[in-house]
Amino acid sequence: MDTPDSQKYSNLITDFLEYVEIEQGRSDKTIRNYHHYLTRLSDFAGDITITDVDAELVRKWRLWLNRLGSDRADELGKLTQNYHLIALRAFLKFCAKRDITAMSADKIELAKVARKQVTFLTSEEVERLLSTVNTTSVVGLRDRAVIELLFSSGMRVSELVSLDREHINLQRREFMVRGKGQKDRPIFISEESAEWIRRYLEKRTDNLKPLFISYSGKHSVDMTGNYKRLTVRSIQRIVSKTALLAGITKHVSPHSLRHSFATDLLMNGADIRSVQSMLGHANIATTQIYTHITDPQLKAIHEKFHHKQPTKG
Repeated sequence: MDTPDSQKYSNLITDFLEYVEIEQGRSDKTIRNYHHYLTRLSDFAGDITITDVDAELVRKWRLWLNRLGSDRADELGKLTQNYHLIALRAFLKFCAKRDITAMSADKIELAKVARKQVTFLTSEEVERLLSTVNTTSVVGLRDRAVIELLFSSGMRVSELVSLDREHINLQRREFMVRGKGQKDRPIFISEESAEWIRRYLEKRTDNLKPLFISYSGKHSVDMTGNYKRLTVRSIQRIVSKTALLAGITKHVSPHSLRHSFATDLLMNGADIRSVQSMLGHANIATTQIYTHITDPQLKAIHEKFHHKQPTKG
């Protein structure tokens, strides 16, 4: 007896991806990632139905993923394995929402992953990074404005590259960006950051829409308004190269500047809920990775009580 198409895993994946796109408004990148991770299950198990997806199948799939290599390593990392499981959880929740009989998403537990160490720059390192940029050319002005904006706003690099000139307000020094999950949030920038962006734009002789553009290489004509828009990879190279020239030995990326933004706020007394909002974190647990290195009260307690010599009578 043939299985109804409505029960086929591959068909339900298509329905799920359409749901994620239309009803949840997720980005193209998120949809591509969901598709990639979910089809890995059918790569392993073949032409299965939704009722075939049970605890035992998931257990065997996890073992298969654990031994699956990539183009960069012999095995998939635990974090990457968890991305597959998170995608499957979201898919199973969709099935439950549509009253499709399926395994409960709650039964899927993620592997324990060691938390990545937060890399941030000290105030002195930030100053060195900024002062290293040669601002005698339009390229240098652009690079200074990019680094200033990353540190001043805490934006994700993907959010920064999507900015157009019309998006920012240099007088009010605040504007909106659309972050992960298509969620809008306000961005605030310093007077210094606004000034460097202003200097850069004054040197521009084009009328292109993107806030930051590339001045190297060949660019194909693009009718979408993204002609010459600076890419995420280009900004990563700008930050990394500038840090190297500044003599900063630690690995520095655009995300390091986002970490530095959050760390600077917390060290200067900002409350964690406000920092969560400014970073655009959906869960405060994500923001709490900074608290163990920025809690001034802990340092004060350590200095007050650690290794105190007893008072002589």
